[in-house]
Amino acid sequence: MSFQELDTKFLGVFIFLVLVGALVPRAASKSTIEPCSNSGTCSSLVGYTLYTDLKVSEVASLFAVDPISLLLANSIDISYPDVENHILPSQLFLQVPIPCSCIDGIRKSGGIFYKTRPSDTLTGISAAVYGGLVSADQIKEANPDASLSDPSVISVGTKLSIPLPCTCFDNSDNNLPAIYLSYVVKGVDTLVGIAGRYSTTVNDLMNVNALGSMEIVEGDILAIPLSACASSFPKYASDYGLVVPNGSYAITASHCVQCSCGPGSRNLYCAPASLAVSCSSMQCRNSNLMLGKVTAQQSSAGCNVTSCNYSGYVNGSISATLSTTLQPRCPGTQQFPPLIAPPTVVTDLSFTPAPSPSEPGGFPSTNPKPSTVPSSGAVLGFSPANGPSGSVSGSSSSCSLMNRLSCFPIILILCFVKFLLSIPL
Repeated sequence: MSFQELDTKFLGVFIFLVLVGALVPRAASKSTIEPCSNSGTCSSLVGYTLYTDLKVSEVASLFAVDPISLLLANSIDISYPDVENHILPSQLFLQVPIPCSCIDGIRKSGGIFYKTRPSDTLTGISAAVYGGLVSADQIKEANPDASLSDPSVISVGTKLSIPLPCTCFDNSDNNLPAIYLSYVVKGVDTLVGIAGRYSTTVNDLMNVNALGSMEIVEGDILAIPLSACASSFPKYASDYGLVVPNGSYAITASHCVQCSCGPGSRNLYCAPASLAVSCSSMQCRNSNLMLGKVTAQQSSAGCNVTSCNYSGYVNGSISATLSTTLQPRCPGTQQFPPLIAPPTVVTDLSFTPAPSPSEPGGFPSTNPKPSTVPSSGAVLGFSPANGPSGSVSGSSSSCSLMNRLSCFPIILILCFVKFLLSIPL
């Protein structure tokens, strides 16, 4: 066989490989699924990138969330006039708080609905309006009674249930308080980059999401554990199970109480909200201390600390508990997460990681208000140790987890190449 014949033969094989390879389906995106068996809900977050300019109230409506809760979850100052009608810029990344329920044996959101508009399609609602957090097939499956036989033609005004992904894992990670963010992977993302941005570790992300390798693809939905401050309210409180991510705020008790998880803290701090207008008493019984107030007195035995602590919203009333403890040293000034102005433009800046957990407690201080706008949050993380682990829906690295038909072209190619090489020219 001459070199020219050999070159011609292998050129034919190469062209065949290119043509057939183009027909091989891309790996399916995957998402982390948490099986469940109870009817309880937990605090969770979804990461959402605005597909167009939207008012705060419009974004809140998409996710059936209180606009003030949405702003505070992103440490946006709510004292600005008419802040609920502030227009947020396209491509802004937000962390949206949603309750995570147990539905059909898996964790996902409930009570989120979308009313279709002219020219809406399931693909557009999935990819644009909800930023890839839910697929067109998932929307169709969640709405069996809707007329969705043709997903490209939907009647205007159709009310669709939107099942968004979420995870609870007992609101803990490595035996520490945590809240989980459902994050849609972008084309430029890597597991190392995501771990660095959210101050966690690659091993922790792999454990939580049951990843067999570090490979992730655009469209994957990862559960990211965020360091948090957890409440200890009684089960009969309407805000039982409140968990606030490190570096942010939450509003509760009918907008009367605002809770925060300060930089590096593991202790939830609650005080009267700036929006409080008509609220029940916030004074601790048998004391002149108001909610959130702390007094300290140094003694030879240590520091006597007395505080008026929020203990839940019960039957429409604010519950406050007086606590007196002896601590080795008096607490410092209470540290608050920095607030930002309602964003008008998107920057590439993000919050720097929070410092290590500091001494619990403290006295209230003034909130600094830097003007930088985060494109994504950053939180405190810890090395993995017996962390939670979910199951994976779909795959980006294993043929066995994909549709079996997608493996067939590879087998066909190998057989055909072997056949070509065996033919004498």
